[in-house]
Amino acid sequence: MRNPLELLHRRREGKGPGRREDDSIEAALPGEAAVARAARQSLDGDRRGFARIWPFLGPAFIAAVAYIDPGNFATNISAGSQFGYLLLWVVLMANLMAMVVQTQSAKLGIASGMNLPEACRENFSRKTSFLLWIQAELVAMATDIAEIVGAALALNLLFGMPLLEAAVVSGLISFGVLELQRRGFRRLEAGIAGMVGIVVLGFAFEIIAAKPDGADTLKGLFVPGFSGTESILLASGIIGATVMPHVIYLHSALTQRRVVGRDDTEKRKILGFERVDVVIAMALAGLVNISMMAMAAALFSGGEFGAIDSIEGAYAGLGKAISDQAATIFGVALLASGLASASVGTMSGQVVMQGFLDRRIPLYLRRGITLAPAIVIVALGVAPTDALVISQVVLSFGIPFALVPLLLLSMRKKVMGGLVNPRWLSGLVGLIVTPIIALNLFLLFRLFAG
Repeated sequence: MRNPLELLHRRREGKGPGRREDDSIEAALPGEAAVARAARQSLDGDRRGFARIWPFLGPAFIAAVAYIDPGNFATNISAGSQFGYLLLWVVLMANLMAMVVQTQSAKLGIASGMNLPEACRENFSRKTSFLLWIQAELVAMATDIAEIVGAALALNLLFGMPLLEAAVVSGLISFGVLELQRRGFRRLEAGIAGMVGIVVLGFAFEIIAAKPDGADTLKGLFVPGFSGTESILLASGIIGATVMPHVIYLHSALTQRRVVGRDDTEKRKILGFERVDVVIAMALAGLVNISMMAMAAALFSGGEFGAIDSIEGAYAGLGKAISDQAATIFGVALLASGLASASVGTMSGQVVMQGFLDRRIPLYLRRGITLAPAIVIVALGVAPTDALVISQVVLSFGIPFALVPLLLLSMRKKVMGGLVNPRWLSGLVGLIVTPIIALNLFLLFRLFAG
């Protein structure tokens, strides 16, 4: 295991793994050397305040993209329009659960120097790893379906572009986002964080314009409640779709070699900084989801628009309820969400193949492979909402195959070393993992039974 400074030195001399590996998430470039130096100063106690944390921020912001993807747009708006502020507490609880899960993923990378697929390959049988790889590839493709369809829908709403043409354009733009990865992780993190920022600012505008009721918002956040079977099903959908399997794989890869601790003491310090990264990034994602639902509650619940259960309906409703500008900002936020999420999905697919099979293919070929099913589905004329449902079914199926190995590996001292989970933490993670898996299985049962 080599730190970024060593990789950079070896690259300059044209040696070994330091040579340019354009497809590698952890490839070291000059910008990474600066981050490594700053991180070392933080670990040595030579930096104070926010400057101490800064070198470690970034991985969680990439992971957070999955929590504000186009699927979240549809779910939160539907919940807000049908039940007002009632299910805001579900969003808050789901976000807290996500913080724990993503911290565990990051911890695996920091403690073991391996990402989750690599750790599975090293600790499980070859057959098990192969089967895990197959389902993970399906998850990567399903992720692209949701994100490309969302971005295409945004282009369709903003510019009237036909969905198939918009899907192709979205795919091409996502290639440009991935080019940042070839130029170093700091630029990639900055690019993705910028798109997350667009989504955050977009919904900051929407929530100010919608003017939700403050008392009802607080009550919805902190007083649990339901209103009939439909609200329970929708709440299950919100929680069940909280943790996306592809970012569980990816987050461990983003931390495994970014800053390498020389001993358990340094690794604990790095984990402490990463917890801050997770809390900030997931809190922003949570605020966006809360804003989506509160906006829909303020504008569409019990009003003239009726229950809105689609992104297209929300776009049209915003134009009527507030202004065309509000609808446009919503569309831009959706586009940024879809493009960022699609790029993250491709990165996850790269980690999956490299980890489970110890094989790597060129990044752009990977992009094309995961993009193809999304283009085919749009070309077949599948409605955007139906495409999102299809993708969520596959993602729900993949949840146990990411969460259970993560929980099992985090309990093994030979994998985690001094950062192995104590029993109380394993119990807490188990309490979180169990309902997430149960709810996803329940939703799958409801879908196929219906």
